[in-house]
Formats: sequence, structure tokens, C-alpha cells
Amino acid sequence: MSRSLSARAPASADDLISARIAAAMPTLTPIHRRMGAFVLANLFRSATMRIDELAGAVGASVATANRFARALGFSGYPAFREALVRGFEATIAPVERLRTALESPATGAEVFDASLAQAAANLRLAQTSVDGAKAEAIVDTILAAPRVFVIGYGASAFLAGLMEHGLTPYCANVQSLALMGGPSHAARRLFTASRGDVLVAIAFPRYVDDTITLARLAHDHGLRVVALTDSAVSPLAQVADLVLAIRAERRLAANCDTAVLAVIEALCDAVAHRAKRSVEAASGLTEFVLPWLVAPSLPKDTRADPQAVHATRRTPAKRHTHTEPRES
Repeated sequence: MSRSLSARAPASADDLISARIAAAMPTLTPIHRRMGAFVLANLFRSATMRIDELAGAVGASVATANRFARALGFSGYPAFREALVRGFEATIAPVERLRTALESPATGAEVFDASLAQAAANLRLAQTSVDGAKAEAIVDTILAAPRVFVIGYGASAFLAGLMEHGLTPYCANVQSLALMGGPSHAARRLFTASRGDVLVAIAFPRYVDDTITLARLAHDHGLRVVALTDSAVSPLAQVADLVLAIRAERRLAANCDTAVLAVIEALCDAVAHRAKRSVEAASGLTEFVLPWLVAPSLPKDTRADPQAVHATRRTPAKRHTHTEPRES
């Protein structure tokens, strides 16, 4: 039988669960050591597991899993899992929401409608909560910059590409560093940047460390860093000169990109409105890409039927002409 550690104080935020398990291993029973070894090797996975799932993973009973938690000094498995989750909250949240949703039966149509409703709610929230003064300051910063770099990884890489697409007609030099060549290539490009250049960094839970690291390097290198992120406590916000907070919750995934993209499009529109010679730039770009644009045409079945084509046009009135009778 293992020696109970229940006299120990409950785990604190600084008392990592892995260190606690490792320290207790010599005192645990063989089955509890097996459970401890599984948790140490699968910290994130264990944090997402119910008690019966953890017990089943090591061939133990639910009662054994509860005793394992008490042997580590917790009141039971719920308290143990709460300590295990600590630090993984933002990462685990989508998994927990999906688990909860699957436990509540719903049709595909109901899930579809709920997702659209949440996206619409996020858009309304963005419209009322995004700081207009900060948005204006970001537009000023972009317009004044000799070069604008945009970065983001994970899903934010695609948002970065769309922001580059939206700014390109109105900024002399805008580059997305999100995909091409990876973070090391992005670092090389930022190394060539100068004071006055701007980096727009996009990061939402789950935050990608490469984005934060590159933003910090850019800031230390003298660039102005603009952060599009979820809140002032985001790790990206700590290294940014300007922060635009966008709440983007989603039921069954980490983020709702709809709201973020809407704000990016709003920023691009504001830049277009304020940029010098924006109409000439937009017109010139449209003319330049015209060879790659396809004009809409009539449906195939309409083109194949001349009568259908004539039916879509106004039939001109018959012209009555007077003819002299032919002489016999």
C-alpha cells in the first residue's frame, strides 16, 4: 500500500503537476506508478481525459484512479484534473466544448445554425467593442510606414495573407511573412527591416510561440509592432506598441476567424480611404490583373438555344413598309 501524501498542501500554480508526480513515484503502488508514468508521458492528453478514460488507458479501475489522485495529495480526481489543466486552459477549451456538445444530441442543421449565429454575434461584438481610436492609430501607423510586414502562424497565417492582399494596392511595400520559408525566413526578412517599418502580428488562442518570438525580435530591432489578438493579457500584447483586441469565441474550435477577418477588412478599407491616390491605385491594379479575370457569360443551355437568347431581349416592333403593287 502506498504512503499517503494527503498531508501535503494542495498544489499551487507554481507546483507543477509533473514534478509532484515524479516526487511521489517511489512511494506509489505499482498500478499507481503505471498511472503516474502514463500521465507524465501524456500531460496534455491526460488533462483532457475523464476519470474512466484515464483508468482505461492504464488498465485500472475508476476507484484506483481516485486513489491515485488522493495519493498525490488531492481530495479526489476532479481536484487532480483541475491542477493538471492549469496552464492548458486556452489550449484545452475547444476540446472541452466539443466534448460537451457531443454529449448534447443535435442535428447537423442545428449545429450549422448555431455556428452561424455565433459568428454573427462575434461580428456584433467586434463592432461595439473594438477600440476605434486604436484602430485609427493603426491606420496612421500603416500609412506612415515605408514597409509593412504581416505575420501569423496556424490559422492566423491565412489571415495574414488576406491582410497583405487587402493592403497591397495602397501600401508601397507590404509583405506577408506567414508561410513562405517559415519562421527562420521571416526572421531574415525582419533583420533587414529599418526603424519606421511596421510589423502587424496576428495571434489568437491557441497562441503560436513563433509569432510571439518574431514580434519580440522585431520590437527589439526597432520596428513598431501592431498586435491583432484577443485581449490585453495575450502574450503578443506584451511586446506590441499598439494592440487591437478582438474577441473571437467559437463553440467547437479554438477561434472564430470571421470576426478577426472582418476587423482586418475594416482596417484595409480605412487605409484605402485615407491613402493618397487610392482610386488610381485600385484602378491601375484592376487593369493590370484584367487578363486573369473572367467575365460572366450566359448559361451553357441558354447559349445553345438561340430562341432562349432572343427571349431575353426586347423584340423590336414589326416595321410595316408600303410596297407598290407589281405590274403584271
